[in-house]
Amino acid sequence: MSNFVGTVSRGIKLPIVKEGDDLAAIVARSVLDAAAGEPFALHDRDVVAITESVVARTQGNYATVDDIAADVRAKLGGEHIGVVFPILSRNRFSVCLKGIAKAAKKVTVLLSYPSDEVGNHLIDIDRLEEAGINPWSDVLTAEEFHETFGTVLHPFTGVDYLDYYAQVIRECGAEPQIVLANKPAAILRYTKRVLACDIHTRQRTCRQLKEAGAEAVCSLSDILNQSIGGRGYNEQYGLLGSNKATETSVKLFPRDCDAFVQRVADLLREGSGKQIEVMVYGDGAFKDPVGQIWELADPVVSPAHTAGLDGTPNEVKLKYLADNDFADLSGEELQAAVRERIAHKKDKLVGDMAAQGTTPRRLTDLIGSLCDLTSGSGDKGTPVVLVQNYFDNYAK
Repeated sequence: MSNFVGTVSRGIKLPIVKEGDDLAAIVARSVLDAAAGEPFALHDRDVVAITESVVARTQGNYATVDDIAADVRAKLGGEHIGVVFPILSRNRFSVCLKGIAKAAKKVTVLLSYPSDEVGNHLIDIDRLEEAGINPWSDVLTAEEFHETFGTVLHPFTGVDYLDYYAQVIRECGAEPQIVLANKPAAILRYTKRVLACDIHTRQRTCRQLKEAGAEAVCSLSDILNQSIGGRGYNEQYGLLGSNKATETSVKLFPRDCDAFVQRVADLLREGSGKQIEVMVYGDGAFKDPVGQIWELADPVVSPAHTAGLDGTPNEVKLKYLADNDFADLSGEELQAAVRERIAHKKDKLVGDMAAQGTTPRRLTDLIGSLCDLTSGSGDKGTPVVLVQNYFDNYAK
């Protein structure tokens, strides 16, 4: 029988879960019930992906502003703290900033410009050029920025982040100072005790700060990497990947996910007889073409996955085969030749011209991005995604 369907992505609805719920059992039962109720069949190498948010919620992996303040104060002192390269986000950073501000008497925030690390723009780069400002060398105070450009609101949120972050700091009892620069060492003009708040470049930023003479340097991954008072933590990522839970608390990135994904896989195998791959996913790794925002504000797309999701795709380009290797063929003869070529492709196609233009990204990054787009971040109510036929190809 012919197969006319390729990759299928289905959102799976779950009940609202709370701390202490047996999420692995809930996920497995929900997938099995969905398959029986729709109906559709489950297959070997299907992928079940669970958003990190519900994993962390059932773990109770939460921390408070006071927890953040206690750890920041212990590691950077309680005087003047520099905050380097935070992203512009009320959801991702505002509560973290409250904790930092409660730990200090003064906080100097150094913002990258014209945009933050994940593409949230403070100002269009063309306006910088028109004003004769070089973002790679020029250091601007918030006052100088506003004097030149006036009030600049984020196009999606309508927030002036320079004023907003200053207000957050002030309301927590610390003196705020906002500076714009793209070299992390610029913060050392103001203080030598620094918290690097960038995500994917944090190791480089910390190294540069230490080499430039900083007295104490931490990254967000160093804050709440151990529990404070028995509350939430993440030993690998600390505050990275955290989200605002309430005005005074954050939900941290989930921990101990390897055992969780394996248990879900075991339960699905018991219930379906199929070897289904399982992963936890957070932000997808894609860029919005309008807002220029790169979505990956989490430290990784997937903090855990079963072994079958290791590696990258090993694919050939169909149009390359049709236009080059089999340019003299057509119709069923062409279809058969392409299928034969795929069926006998090498295990590693690196350097093979037939693979040019394919996507050599990690499977978990690709599938996690698909899942993030499927589940969304709002009220769809589908924190679990079932991906089927992902590993099929034209030869099957």
